[in-house]
Amino acid sequence: MSMSKRLIALAVALTFLGSSTAVYAASPKPTLAQIEAAKKAEAAKKKAADAAAKKLAAANMTLKALTAKANAAQALFVKARAELAKATAEANAAAEYARKTAAEVASAHRTIGKLAANAYIMGGTFSDIEPLLSANGPQDLVDRITILQSLGDQNTAALERFKAAEIIARAAKVVADAAKVKQVAATEKVAAAKKVADDAKALQQKEVDKLRAVQDKLIKELAKAKNVRITLEQQRQLALLEEAQAGQAAQTPGQSKVWPDLGFKGRSTIRTTQDQRDAAVAFAKKQVLARKPYIWGTQGPNSFDCSGLVYAAYKSAGLGWPNWDRLNSALYAGYTKHVKLSELVPGDLLFYSYKGTISSIHHITIYAGNGMMWEANSKGKGLLYSNIYSIKGLMPFGGRV
Repeated sequence: MSMSKRLIALAVALTFLGSSTAVYAASPKPTLAQIEAAKKAEAAKKKAADAAAKKLAAANMTLKALTAKANAAQALFVKARAELAKATAEANAAAEYARKTAAEVASAHRTIGKLAANAYIMGGTFSDIEPLLSANGPQDLVDRITILQSLGDQNTAALERFKAAEIIARAAKVVADAAKVKQVAATEKVAAAKKVADDAKALQQKEVDKLRAVQDKLIKELAKAKNVRITLEQQRQLALLEEAQAGQAAQTPGQSKVWPDLGFKGRSTIRTTQDQRDAAVAFAKKQVLARKPYIWGTQGPNSFDCSGLVYAAYKSAGLGWPNWDRLNSALYAGYTKHVKLSELVPGDLLFYSYKGTISSIHHITIYAGNGMMWEANSKGKGLLYSNIYSIKGLMPFGGRV
């Protein structure tokens, strides 16, 4: 696939960004105006995301205050409920005390009533004072009279205790009932306050969730806008580079940087389809655009050397053990089918040698088309999109995997 077709396909894929990317044309080389528009779109998304973040922060602060209010209301509710239980227990105790005192006085009343009845009867039959009249002497009579006086005194005391207890019990019940009414009212008030606070908290949480969703959406849109801007910048750089170096490749007289053909042979068959070769090219391109570093002996995903990039690219295209292995640059020359440089297709491998021999091959790249290649060049230069003649010592054949 040519560079222009790939760029057009990428531009079509970017249309999901909607109106924010409508200004970008499916151009092989984006203009500076398009890149500037992409920067402005990215800045607008960032401004919207920052504003949403401020609203979210304010909503979270309000939510914290409402949460504290609800917690305080709950604490008051629990306290009021405990005080109500205590007041109820005290009222019950006072009522029980009044009941016991009333029972004692009732018993005393029965005794006093009996004496009064007997005294009334005594006036007619003297039956109750006969034991006194029949006493054995004066001292016995005095003792019996003393007992009767003692009974009277006890009944009088019991009556007085009853009256006092009744007054105390009645007062205690009034206080307990009043406390109970007060506590019930306080409990209802606190419960109502808690409901208001909880409702407010729920509404605020709903608002926070909504704002968070908006912020998440804006952050995603910001990331997409940033990718658009970066992609356009890279497209322009690659297009300018292609313009400069593709011409240079065509003007190289007699391909003087290519070693003479010494008749080296590779495999007699290939193992890939053009779709797989295109997939390998796309993988290599992605690593170069991501500006991955060159580190000798690595094959991704964060860094590559030259043969490591080739290995990872074709592994991503579906080749695996035992059909595909990590080899050095020279071994790949014998592991692939040799094709003429004039017959190269994207995905073919290019080899560079110090002496024009297989054993002295020191570098390997992936052909990109139009005289260009994707390569892991060196520690100093990193991964590059470059002209196939930018390195001396090109072998006179390519390797088709």
